[in-house]
Amino acid sequence: MKRYLVNVIIENKPYVNDPEGETILKDLIAGRDYQSVKSVRTAKMLNIIIETNDRKEAEDIVKKLCDELRIYNPVVSNCKVEVVDIVQVKN
Repeated sequence: MKRYLVNVIIENKPYVNDPEGETILKDLIAGRDYQSVKSVRTAKMLNIIIETNDRKEAEDIVKKLCDELRIYNPVVSNCKVEVVDIVQVKN
């Protein structure tokens, strides 16, 4: 068995307001010398380490976990699952 680092990124769908992103844009970015930045959207990220046989299985298990445990609200959020790396186990 190997250990995989899996990132789960949860963000509001494009049509859902993002007050945190709007505040960051308005109060932090636009007031400085970054006028080329036109939009900011925020997201949540979970880092999950999972022990399994291969990358595909790691991805499938985490996707199932997110759906079954309602880690996100599918009505207003998108959930992206990425297997990033193999975690080295120290003996």
